[in-house]
Amino acid sequence: MVYYRFQESPLSSSRVLVHSCILAYEVAKYLGSPSTPITKPIFAAMSGIYLLLGSNIGRRLKNLDRAKELIVSNGITIKKESQIYETAAWGNEDQEAFLNQVIEIETKKSPQRLLQITQLIENEMGRVRYEKWGKRLIDIDILYFNDLIFQENDLSLPHPGIADRRFTLVPLVEIASEMVHPVLEKTQAELLSVCEDQLEVSVFDQY
Repeated sequence: MVYYRFQESPLSSSRVLVHSCILAYEVAKYLGSPSTPITKPIFAAMSGIYLLLGSNIGRRLKNLDRAKELIVSNGITIKKESQIYETAAWGNEDQEAFLNQVIEIETKKSPQRLLQITQLIENEMGRVRYEKWGKRLIDIDILYFNDLIFQENDLSLPHPGIADRRFTLVPLVEIASEMVHPVLEKTQAELLSVCEDQLEVSVFDQY
Protein backbone atom coordinates (compact mmCIF):
# COMPACT_ATOMS: atom_id res chain seq x y z
CA MET A 1 0.00 0.00 0.00
CA VAL A 2 1.23 3.47 -0.87
CA TYR A 3 0.50 6.51 1.25
CA TYR A 4 1.11 9.98 -0.08
CA ARG A 5 -0.08 13.36 1.04
CA PHE A 6 0.39 16.89 -0.12
CA GLN A 7 0.38 20.23 1.60
CA GLU A 8 -2.90 22.12 1.63
CA SER A 9 -1.46 24.88 -0.50
CA PRO A 10 -2.06 24.67 -4.28
CA LEU A 11 -0.09 21.84 -5.86
CA SER A 12 2.98 22.68 -7.85
CA SER A 13 3.04 21.41 -11.41
CA SER A 14 5.82 18.96 -10.52
CA ARG A 15 3.82 17.57 -7.64
CA VAL A 16 0.73 17.11 -9.79
CA LEU A 17 2.87 15.22 -12.31
CA VAL A 18 4.33 12.93 -9.66
CA HIS A 19 0.90 12.35 -8.13
CA SER A 20 -0.50 11.35 -11.53
CA CYS A 21 2.34 8.91 -12.18
CA ILE A 22 1.99 7.27 -8.77
CA LEU A 23 -1.75 6.96 -9.33
CA ALA A 24 -1.06 5.25 -12.66
CA TYR A 25 1.32 2.88 -10.91
CA GLU A 26 -1.31 1.97 -8.31
CA VAL A 27 -3.97 1.38 -10.97
CA ALA A 28 -1.58 -0.88 -12.88
CA LYS A 29 -0.86 -2.88 -9.72
CA TYR A 30 -4.58 -3.30 -9.10
CA LEU A 31 -5.01 -4.55 -12.65
CA GLY A 32 -2.23 -7.05 -12.14
CA SER A 33 0.61 -5.61 -14.23
CA PRO A 34 2.81 -3.56 -11.90
CA SER A 35 5.99 -3.95 -13.95
CA THR A 36 4.97 -1.73 -16.86
CA PRO A 37 4.84 1.68 -15.17
CA ILE A 38 8.02 1.26 -13.16
CA THR A 39 10.25 -0.20 -15.85
CA LYS A 40 9.34 2.30 -18.57
CA PRO A 41 9.86 6.06 -18.22
CA ILE A 42 6.49 7.68 -17.51
CA PHE A 43 7.75 10.93 -16.00
CA ALA A 44 8.75 14.04 -17.82
CA ALA A 45 12.39 14.78 -17.02
CA MET A 46 12.45 16.15 -13.49
CA SER A 47 15.24 17.77 -11.50
CA GLY A 48 15.25 18.70 -7.83
CA ILE A 49 15.98 15.07 -6.95
CA TYR A 50 18.81 14.68 -4.47
CA LEU A 51 20.87 11.59 -3.66
CA LEU A 52 23.37 11.06 -0.86
CA LEU A 53 26.39 8.89 -1.65
CA GLY A 54 28.54 7.40 1.11
CA SER A 55 31.43 4.98 1.52
CA ASN A 56 33.75 3.95 4.36
CA ILE A 57 35.28 0.71 3.03
CA GLY A 58 38.17 0.32 0.61
CA ARG A 59 39.00 3.07 -1.85
CA ARG A 60 36.29 5.43 -0.69
CA LEU A 61 36.75 8.15 -3.30
CA LYS A 62 36.91 5.59 -6.10
CA ASN A 63 33.68 4.04 -4.80
CA LEU A 64 31.85 7.38 -5.03
CA ASP A 65 33.15 7.97 -8.55
CA ARG A 66 32.09 4.49 -9.65
CA ALA A 67 28.61 4.96 -8.19
CA LYS A 68 28.20 8.18 -10.19
CA GLU A 69 29.35 6.44 -13.35
CA LEU A 70 26.72 3.74 -12.86
CA ILE A 71 24.03 6.30 -12.11
CA VAL A 72 24.76 8.07 -15.39
CA SER A 73 24.89 4.76 -17.27
CA ASN A 74 21.27 4.19 -16.24
CA GLY A 75 20.10 7.22 -18.19
CA ILE A 76 20.18 9.65 -15.25
CA THR A 77 21.73 13.12 -15.57
CA ILE A 78 23.81 14.58 -12.75
CA LYS A 79 23.03 18.30 -12.55
CA LYS A 80 25.04 19.36 -9.51
CA GLU A 81 27.58 17.84 -7.14
CA SER A 82 28.57 19.00 -3.68
CA GLN A 83 32.13 18.82 -2.52
CA ILE A 84 33.14 15.54 -0.94
CA TYR A 85 33.03 15.54 2.84
CA GLU A 86 34.74 13.30 5.35
CA THR A 87 32.34 12.57 8.15
CA ALA A 88 32.40 10.65 11.40
CA ALA A 89 30.24 7.53 11.29
CA TRP A 90 26.69 8.19 12.49
CA GLY A 91 24.69 5.79 14.67
CA ASN A 92 27.60 3.39 15.12
CA GLU A 93 30.69 5.50 15.72
CA ASP A 94 33.11 2.58 16.19
CA GLN A 95 34.13 2.36 12.53
CA GLU A 96 36.07 4.23 9.86
CA ALA A 97 35.01 7.71 8.74
CA PHE A 98 32.79 8.04 5.68
CA LEU A 99 33.20 10.03 2.53
CA ASN A 100 29.85 11.58 1.63
CA GLN A 101 28.57 13.62 -1.29
CA VAL A 102 25.15 14.95 -2.32
CA ILE A 103 24.25 15.11 -5.99
CA GLU A 104 21.24 16.61 -7.74
CA ILE A 105 19.95 14.48 -10.59
CA GLU A 106 17.44 14.78 -13.40
CA THR A 107 15.48 11.74 -14.51
CA LYS A 108 12.25 10.53 -16.10
CA LYS A 109 12.13 7.56 -13.77
CA SER A 110 9.54 7.08 -11.03
CA PRO A 111 10.59 7.10 -7.37
CA GLN A 112 10.15 3.33 -7.17
CA ARG A 113 12.25 2.72 -10.26
CA LEU A 114 14.95 5.08 -9.01
CA LEU A 115 15.09 3.11 -5.76
CA GLN A 116 15.46 -0.11 -7.73
CA ILE A 117 18.34 1.36 -9.71
CA THR A 118 20.20 2.62 -6.63
CA GLN A 119 19.88 -0.79 -4.97
CA LEU A 120 21.07 -2.57 -8.11
CA ILE A 121 24.10 -0.27 -8.23
CA GLU A 122 24.89 -1.00 -4.58
CA ASN A 123 24.65 -4.73 -5.26
CA GLU A 124 26.73 -4.52 -8.43
CA MET A 125 29.48 -2.72 -6.55
CA GLY A 126 29.52 -5.46 -3.93
CA ARG A 127 27.76 -3.87 -0.99
CA VAL A 128 27.12 -6.25 1.91
CA ARG A 129 24.64 -5.15 4.57
CA TYR A 130 26.51 -6.06 7.76
CA GLU A 131 24.29 -4.28 10.27
CA LYS A 132 22.15 -1.16 10.67
CA TRP A 133 24.36 1.95 10.51
CA GLY A 134 27.31 -0.35 9.85
CA LYS A 135 30.25 -0.09 7.48
CA ARG A 136 29.45 -0.04 3.79
CA LEU A 137 31.32 -0.04 0.53
CA ILE A 138 28.65 2.18 -1.03
CA ASP A 139 25.39 3.64 0.17
CA ILE A 140 22.97 5.58 -2.05
CA ASP A 141 20.02 7.26 -0.37
CA ILE A 142 17.21 9.18 -2.08
CA LEU A 143 16.85 12.35 0.00
CA TYR A 144 14.28 14.34 -1.98
CA PHE A 145 12.25 13.64 -5.08
CA ASN A 146 11.46 17.26 -5.83
CA ASP A 147 8.76 18.21 -3.29
CA LEU A 148 7.04 14.84 -3.24
CA ILE A 149 5.76 13.48 0.07
CA PHE A 150 5.53 9.73 -0.33
CA GLN A 151 5.57 6.61 1.81
CA GLU A 152 5.79 2.97 0.77
CA ASN A 153 7.17 -0.07 2.60
CA ASP A 154 10.75 0.47 1.47
CA LEU A 155 10.71 4.13 0.45
CA SER A 156 9.90 7.31 2.38
CA LEU A 157 10.22 10.74 0.78
CA PRO A 158 11.67 13.02 1.91
CA HIS A 159 14.20 10.75 3.61
CA PRO A 160 13.21 10.70 7.31
CA GLY A 161 16.76 11.21 8.60
CA ILE A 162 17.63 14.45 6.82
CA ALA A 163 17.02 16.88 9.68
CA ASP A 164 19.01 14.85 12.20
CA ARG A 165 22.26 14.40 10.27
CA ARG A 166 24.94 16.99 9.65
CA PHE A 167 26.65 14.72 7.10
CA THR A 168 23.51 15.04 4.99
CA LEU A 169 22.66 18.68 5.64
CA VAL A 170 26.13 20.18 5.12
CA PRO A 171 26.45 19.04 1.47
CA LEU A 172 22.76 19.77 0.88
CA VAL A 173 23.23 23.34 2.06
CA GLU A 174 26.18 23.72 -0.30
CA ILE A 175 24.09 23.03 -3.42
CA ALA A 176 20.48 23.61 -2.32
CA SER A 177 20.48 25.86 0.73
CA GLU A 178 17.11 27.50 0.00
CA MET A 179 15.27 24.32 -0.95
CA VAL A 180 12.33 23.88 1.43
CA HIS A 181 11.64 20.58 3.16
CA PRO A 182 8.04 19.83 2.12
CA VAL A 183 7.09 18.36 5.51
CA LEU A 184 9.08 20.47 7.98
CA GLU A 185 8.67 23.64 5.88
CA LYS A 186 12.21 24.82 6.58
CA THR A 187 15.07 25.42 4.15
CA GLN A 188 18.13 23.19 4.27
CA ALA A 189 20.08 26.07 5.80
CA GLU A 190 17.46 26.47 8.52
CA LEU A 191 17.49 22.74 9.24
CA LEU A 192 21.28 22.78 9.58
CA SER A 193 21.17 25.76 11.94
CA VAL A 194 19.01 23.83 14.42
CA CYS A 195 20.46 20.34 13.87
CA GLU A 196 21.63 18.86 17.18
CA ASP A 197 24.06 16.40 15.59
CA GLN A 198 27.59 17.29 16.72
CA LEU A 199 29.59 14.78 14.66
CA GLU A 200 32.43 16.28 12.64
CA VAL A 201 31.88 17.01 8.95
CA SER A 202 34.76 18.49 6.96
CA VAL A 203 35.70 18.96 3.33
CA PHE A 204 37.80 16.01 2.21
CA ASP A 205 41.32 16.83 1.13
CA GLN A 206 41.77 14.69 -1.98
CA TYR A 207 45.43 15.63 -2.26
